[in-house]
Amino acid sequence: MTKTKPALTSRFFGRDESWLRFNRRVLEEAENEANPLLERVKFLAITASNLDEFVEIRVAGMLQRIEDGYNEADADGFTLEETLDTLTRQMHAYVDEQYCCWKQQLVPALRERGIRVLSWSEMDEAAREAANAFYQREVDPLLTPITIDPAHPFPRVLNKALCIALLLHSKRKATSDPVLGVVTVPRALPRLVQLPSAGGTIDYIFLHDLIERNAAAMYRGYEILSKAAFRVTRNSNLYFQEEESRNLLETVRSELHNRRKGDAVRLEIERDADNEIVERLRVNFELDETQVYRTDGPVNLSRLMNLYSDTPRPDLKYAPFAARELRLHRKSTDLFDELRQRDVLLHHPYDSYDGVVEFIEAAAEDPNVVSIKQTLYRTSSDSPIFRALTEAAATKEVTVVVELTARFDEASNIRWARALEDAGVQVFHGIVGLKTHCKLALLVRRDPDGEIRRYAHLGTGNYNPNTARFYTDLSLLTADPEITAGVHNVFNYLTAHSESDDYAPLLVAPLTLAENFMRLIHRETSHARAGRPARIIAKMNSLLERSVIEALYEASNAGVQIDLIVRGICSLRPGVKGMSENIRVRSIVGRFLEHSRIFYFENGGAAEIYCGSADWMPRNLFERCETIFPVRDAQLRTRIREEIVGACLADTVKARYLQADGEYRPIGSAASAKDAPVFSSQDFLIRVAEGKANARQIPAAVTISLEDVQAETAPAPAAKKKSAPKKSAKKAATSAMKPVTGSGAANGAIRREEPGDEELDPAESTLR
Repeated sequence: MTKTKPALTSRFFGRDESWLRFNRRVLEEAENEANPLLERVKFLAITASNLDEFVEIRVAGMLQRIEDGYNEADADGFTLEETLDTLTRQMHAYVDEQYCCWKQQLVPALRERGIRVLSWSEMDEAAREAANAFYQREVDPLLTPITIDPAHPFPRVLNKALCIALLLHSKRKATSDPVLGVVTVPRALPRLVQLPSAGGTIDYIFLHDLIERNAAAMYRGYEILSKAAFRVTRNSNLYFQEEESRNLLETVRSELHNRRKGDAVRLEIERDADNEIVERLRVNFELDETQVYRTDGPVNLSRLMNLYSDTPRPDLKYAPFAARELRLHRKSTDLFDELRQRDVLLHHPYDSYDGVVEFIEAAAEDPNVVSIKQTLYRTSSDSPIFRALTEAAATKEVTVVVELTARFDEASNIRWARALEDAGVQVFHGIVGLKTHCKLALLVRRDPDGEIRRYAHLGTGNYNPNTARFYTDLSLLTADPEITAGVHNVFNYLTAHSESDDYAPLLVAPLTLAENFMRLIHRETSHARAGRPARIIAKMNSLLERSVIEALYEASNAGVQIDLIVRGICSLRPGVKGMSENIRVRSIVGRFLEHSRIFYFENGGAAEIYCGSADWMPRNLFERCETIFPVRDAQLRTRIREEIVGACLADTVKARYLQADGEYRPIGSAASAKDAPVFSSQDFLIRVAEGKANARQIPAAVTISLEDVQAETAPAPAAKKKSAPKKSAKKAATSAMKPVTGSGAANGAIRREEPGDEELDPAESTLR
């Protein structure tokens, strides 16, 4: 019997249920009629893509651990099997909500606006002729029908490939049992085929419906008893011993082939599929009934992204806007001269990412620049930054640290690494056992005065001009000698594992970051106890590290006012009297993916602001190479605090607040926010970029009261268990680098990742 987790007895929320709540907030954007219609379709596609990754990484890892015999109870007394059982029930309910949104809300709304996805019976003769012609010309040559029998075993169905299963009865052998046929839908073709329309509508038919319509021609001699589209999700974790790899690039490349063939962990199939088809597939893929998801609509909603991208209806999408150019932040025509005078801060996508590209391209073209060093975690195809680095290698020393195991970008990163090496770039792959997640570029230049100076870019997001149009991130361009010296030391660490005694003013994981964040939080606690101004505002993607959460609880009890803007997973339980009554947690889900990491500490009136690549998660603090940098320029600190953070804290449209029971509610529904003006932070920042607004027009921050975040009945939190002696950050990092056992990784694999803050190209349809 599955235990039900009692409310408010734990000091922490479970990470997996918190992630599902985040994806539920994305689904709410698909359901929100205030959003443009095709943007709602896009949000629904994103929820499906998010859930795919959660299943193939997180759920698959849990299943692997259970299979390996690891099923211990967690701190709340729940075994891995019990936790997985709870998640499975929640995922089934969530899938039902997704398809309800599609069928009952989006399909009727699309039809009202002249966009139709038709069945064969709804198509007129001209549309049918066009569909058949497309099928004969483009589809049929790519199909390989298979019949399952002793001579034709079940085909190896690739991960997330859409297939059609057919229950067939031989016309020649009337007494024989039905057999199963399988056709894989070609990935090279669009999932939605556009049809001609005489009525002014935009019409489509799903590709799998068109293939099913023509299935009889592929199975001559058989009667088709029933058919259904299905899709299998497989374990996509990469399992390898990095410390035993002789060549990391080749090890990752070979392991990628196994991802497509991992154990099945989920079967999605149309709800009206014949039970015999479902059972044969379930048995073949060795799945439990709970791992079968019956869809009340098209299998694989993530492909609805094609409906968004292919439908020429700009009136049903967000209005485009012109991002502010770097030149508007500059006083000098010479970028390097400008940076010698002052730092430049860019806030993407409101500030164009062309400013970062210009910085790298200027370095590549400038004969006075003698060396370039850069990290690459994810980049885009045909990247101008990639081109600039390869061109610069002809005349300069160019060093690039490429992270090969950025999830789902491994293959492209291998290609980049090889191409860079061919161009003469020195390519490194970082520290064994640690992902290189920091976003750094360092230039060494002989300036006109004869001095050798360093110039740096430090960011919160990847060097990817494509995602920079959809992700909110910060870029700091600087010639600050102390910051650039710190960046230099970080590169020495990445290329030679040369540890410095001090990376100040940078905070660097896994060496100094965790202990410094704890120091900054404890400092606010001390200020509050001494009666000095004390406040913490932190914006990030995820909050999971329990030592940080406990420090925030302590700060709250000391009277520190704490506002957290956490887009995704949050394990901290806010608004519990005597534990977290001074902590408020918001999540903003909107047009852009909130990706910037900002950390504000009041510091007794001498405020400090830090930005960087790390969230407050164990992997960011102890298992990755990360960099957090201070913003030293007073004007830039004011801009971050008043314009960027201030807008987030005033948002009453896209912000939701986390309650003590784990649920999220719109900020506008809070009792203390009912009189607050309607204000969208992202819409406001677009107007700022267009020169139509400024920080003085931001309304006062919405202060959520304790009553707003507390559940109606909130028992005291469970007694805190006596904790084991704390490791230093460096020791924790060392232990994190050891092979992991019992984590679902074969033979203690090091490279294991969980969904939460990975950054994908928009083509992956992911908002995470």
